[in-house]
Amino acid sequence: QVQLVESGGGLVQAGGSLRLSCAASGSIFSIVSIYVMGWYRQAPGKQREWVASITRGGTTNYAGSVKGRFTISGDNAKNTVYLQMNSLEPEDTGVYSCAATHTAFPITSQNNYPYWGQGTQVTVSS
Repeated sequence: QVQLVESGGGLVQAGGSLRLSCAASGSIFSIVSIYVMGWYRQAPGKQREWVASITRGGTTNYAGSVKGRFTISGDNAKNTVYLQMNSLEPEDTGVYSCAATHTAFPITSQNNYPYWGQGTQVTVSS
């Protein structure tokens, strides 16, 4: 089993920045076999949407709405994934959750991720 804990959310003005962290813990055998970690967000009244993913090898992918503004990165030694969010917009408001999976594809599908964190609130004021 893998446990994921997010941190770093908060309230920020439009144009500002935040960095989210997602720390993974649990069975060493499960941790080392994680292949992809991703970030999702859910805005009020909307469905949860994929934001970004990173593979164990460092390959990153982004949703079009955040490309060029958000950066996902990982620290294997700390079993932690980060989401650096710059030039934040009110439309980025939502609960951000990290997820992990042992399989490669599809990276954007929620069904591919068996492990989820509890989420952290990000609010961007205009």
